[in-house]
Amino acid sequence: MTSPQVQTEKKTQATNLLEVKKLKMHFPIYKQGIFQKRLVNHVKAVDDISFDIKRAEVLGLVGESGCGKTTTGRAVIRAYDPTAGEILFKDADKGNVDLAKLSREEMRDVWKNIQMIFQDPYSSLNPRMTLEQIVGEPLKNYGVLDGSALRDRVAELLRLVGLRPEYMSRYPHAFSGGQRQRIGIARALSLNPQLIVCDEPVSALDVSVQAQVLNLLKDLQGQFQLTYLFISHDLSVVRHLCDRVAVMYVGKIVEIANTEDLFEDIKHPYTEALLSSAPKPDPRARTKHVALQGEVADAANPPSGCYFHPRCRYATDKCKTDAPPLREISPNHWVSCHYSEELSLGA
Repeated sequence: MTSPQVQTEKKTQATNLLEVKKLKMHFPIYKQGIFQKRLVNHVKAVDDISFDIKRAEVLGLVGESGCGKTTTGRAVIRAYDPTAGEILFKDADKGNVDLAKLSREEMRDVWKNIQMIFQDPYSSLNPRMTLEQIVGEPLKNYGVLDGSALRDRVAELLRLVGLRPEYMSRYPHAFSGGQRQRIGIARALSLNPQLIVCDEPVSALDVSVQAQVLNLLKDLQGQFQLTYLFISHDLSVVRHLCDRVAVMYVGKIVEIANTEDLFEDIKHPYTEALLSSAPKPDPRARTKHVALQGEVADAANPPSGCYFHPRCRYATDKCKTDAPPLREISPNHWVSCHYSEELSLGA
């Protein structure tokens, strides 16, 4: 008879839409010689990370600029070809597939079910195409709809994101940044995808407009049971939208937990510093700011042991030599730190 623990584990695995295992994304560095270029090193933008996303869940991926979170998102959708690792996706049409092993031709069928919302609403839309062409392009390319049915679907999508169908003959330059991002969201929704990678979708917008777009994403997620990989450097945004949060530092995940657990029960020194630097909406709230020393580690030449040890005030000699594994220290709370159980952290 199967134990309750094994049954629970099987049930959890069955609900995973995406599983990323030991993903690496290394970019080569070449030095130009007299006659030819010579490979001298690699930038380890993503360095052996693992995580999963359940169906209808929003997983936030946060960290400083250059930590590898956008590269992770682009590797997941195969905009980049991963150096190593597995990207296991439960595709509605193909079943269980490892995206890392698929060719570009094979990925074309999968891209129907994985879409992306880009950071910059200005450069992500073709200025020479109308809204009808932009939003309807995926439907037309995959032969889903054409003619009046296509036009009706575009009108429906525009209404869904808060835009008037009469706008479909206009070009992107006629819209504000927030409206352009709504157009990008409508395009991403056109094929009813299973997974949407949101690459800092509100960072280029004004704060008031950010709130509107975030609420739209949240409403759509609840209405259609969408699954998001939400990439951001704004912790208040992540707390508002995400069910779980993964914190990245120099290509590695250092902490993963349910959102409230991460904010209320910090277990990694880098997460502590990250949260302490976030502005608080209440001016009366007094929090101790954790100042980090030194610079972010070079992804082309990372330090030995724990990548964070040169900036960590709790580091010991063990941290300088032994790389801490990502381990589960409490239910659904994973941390990459030798002393996570001993430290008392708080932002």
